[in-house]
Amino acid sequence: MKTTIWHFSSSKVWVLCMAMLTASGCMVGPDYIRPQTTVPAEWAGVAEASKGQPSAATAGEPELTQWWLQFNDPTMTGLVEEALKANLDLRTAETVVRQARASRGIASAALWPSVGASAGYQRARTATSPSDQNLFQAGLDAVWELDIFGGLHRNLEATDATVEASVENMHDVQVSLVAEVALNYIQLRGYQQEILVAQKSLHAQQQTADITRKLFNAGFDTALDVASADAAVATTDAQIPVYETAARQSIYALSILLARHPADLLKQLSPQASLPSVPTKVPIGLPSGLLRRRPDVKAAEAQLHAATAQIGVAVANFFPQFSLTGSVNWNSNLLQSWWNTANRTFGVGPSVTWPIFQGGATAANVRLQEALRDQAFITYQKTVLTAFQDVENALTAFANEQQHRTLLSDAVAANRKAVALSLELYTGGQNNFLTVTTAQQSLYTAENALVQSNCTMATDLVALYKALGGGVEPLPSRADTPKDARL
Repeated sequence: MKTTIWHFSSSKVWVLCMAMLTASGCMVGPDYIRPQTTVPAEWAGVAEASKGQPSAATAGEPELTQWWLQFNDPTMTGLVEEALKANLDLRTAETVVRQARASRGIASAALWPSVGASAGYQRARTATSPSDQNLFQAGLDAVWELDIFGGLHRNLEATDATVEASVENMHDVQVSLVAEVALNYIQLRGYQQEILVAQKSLHAQQQTADITRKLFNAGFDTALDVASADAAVATTDAQIPVYETAARQSIYALSILLARHPADLLKQLSPQASLPSVPTKVPIGLPSGLLRRRPDVKAAEAQLHAATAQIGVAVANFFPQFSLTGSVNWNSNLLQSWWNTANRTFGVGPSVTWPIFQGGATAANVRLQEALRDQAFITYQKTVLTAFQDVENALTAFANEQQHRTLLSDAVAANRKAVALSLELYTGGQNNFLTVTTAQQSLYTAENALVQSNCTMATDLVALYKALGGGVEPLPSRADTPKDARL
């Protein structure tokens, strides 16, 4: 590669400098234009979710900043708030924001003059001078690259967009974190409710087994009926350790999300409690508002902006780089006269550097940045479509699970009647034991399915809030406090 440098030392140097400063501000490369996105007029799932359901999604303006408060569960609220302060993944995302801001500072510094100072002392002897000689040297050098074609400003534009992308990525981590805490908490309470249902069913089956044993001793039942009753008791009892394991693992998962040791929350969360209540109305807004709320969409757009600006950085390499340079130097062999005017030299003037031949590398770099821009645009399009899909999926699941829950409630009521009637007939000698065990098992299955449906409906609502981009709120600023990076 050859580089051409011209130096000017005439009295017209300042005129040339002012002309170069006046010419600065030209920005090569494409300007960023926000992509136009086709947005549905309404959510397909809103109409489905509002057909006589106890909890319905509506098109009203949503309040999603602290959506977890809608569940009216103080314990879950406390866990979410602690996770937002302590979670390690979120703290890692904050360090990425700090890195992006630091890189932006480096890019901004390139727009300003660079000034350096030097000083030195030597004691030397030459062939022409038999005695030792002192040499004192000092100097100041300054270089200011004039961004005539806007390459530096395009780079600053790219770093600004990168900062925005890193902030939105941090918000995306926050959205996922809040949803993860809520999901694990709901699953914990769901497992605890399944334990209660199993214990209740176990108690009823044990009573039935006692009646069967008494009837057998009186000669009214067979040993098969006793064995069947004992088998039903053992089968239900075997389910309880499985639920207890799942509940304990949910507590461990919550502890890690809060940056605690796995067993730290056992004392607080092990006591059984009910599932969080689902609100009756769930405003979700219009599809047009989704793109303004989803942090992953905003991050993808910021990355597209950064990729577009990088094309301008690449295009600027086709053009010469103009700089203003200046230097002042003092040289003396006597310390006391070091700073005398006679020992001072200085120079000031513009310079230009222009790569003449690079084997097509500059043009190839422009094509590379254009391809990266196109890739970022495709990623943005996919992110937008995925965002709409996430909301529609959550709306459909939320609506259908409510129908499922209503049918299960009817099934539980019918099975309770069947159990009561079968026991009455069995103790009166008008029915066999198989009818009783079948009714009890059906009731246990229906009650357990109802608990699971209540849990699923709550988790579907969490998924809906997450799909809407809920949970983004200002975080405690840690950008300029390195000590916060320590555990």
